[in-house]
Amino acid sequence: MRMLGIRAHDFGKNTVEILAKKVSEKGFFSIQLALLKAIDGIDFSLGKLSPGMAYYIKDTFAKENIQIAVLGCYINPIHPDIDERRKQLDRFKEHIRFARDFGCSVVGTETGSLNFGDSYKNENESEEAFETLIESLKELVKEAEKFGVIVGIEGGKNEVLTCPKKMKRALDIIQSNNLQVIFDPVNYISLENYKDQDNMLKEAFDLFGDRIVMSHAKDFLVKDGFINKATAPGKGSLNYELFLRLLKERKPFVNILLDEVAEADMEESMKFIRNLYDRI
Repeated sequence: MRMLGIRAHDFGKNTVEILAKKVSEKGFFSIQLALLKAIDGIDFSLGKLSPGMAYYIKDTFAKENIQIAVLGCYINPIHPDIDERRKQLDRFKEHIRFARDFGCSVVGTETGSLNFGDSYKNENESEEAFETLIESLKELVKEAEKFGVIVGIEGGKNEVLTCPKKMKRALDIIQSNNLQVIFDPVNYISLENYKDQDNMLKEAFDLFGDRIVMSHAKDFLVKDGFINKATAPGKGSLNYELFLRLLKERKPFVNILLDEVAEADMEESMKFIRNLYDRI
């Protein structure tokens, strides 16, 4: 499974060379690379990216046979401080302009929160929050269309696109093939729906299975009325057999990247996914 990979910053922050070796030694072939979160020793502040920098990073990973599957540019596209929102959108657009120099065609983000700390707030589910997100996404997609790059958005219960139907609504409104989905099924899990997760999974693939460009892989456990969403794949309650079967049928060879998996669990998680994927 050469498409099986990891979020690079789950190794912590390292120099490019050390990070590439760590990823390779664990047996991964692809990464989600969030520059600010994963790489030490380089200034990635706004205005610092260049084709030369991108090539250096791309080449370092390529020497270890590692694909940069997606540039993770974590922003809050509905940040309540308009000036801060503008800075974050500009940073994302800079990633779009240089994505191809990293050997990558996808720049990814989550869909944001009206809380300054990006945590959940009831107003995230309001029409106003949705409209603000659409306004931001339209700007990002317009830039992506100029450079032949994909904006990948990741929905979840704590943000604006709280369910598959809202993700589909956003895709329908913007109507651009330069807007696609980074799918993490656990993000949509809650105490209210975890027992009905099979229907949620099927609904997601029915609504936007053709728009998934990458998938995250983690798991969840319910204990004492709380959900732990930082559980290693195969150690929780996600129906991985259904999830991977749907991925294999609808998006063969799509990148599957471990998410929030501790280094101690990475090899076991990779083996679990690889064996199940090959078997179904």
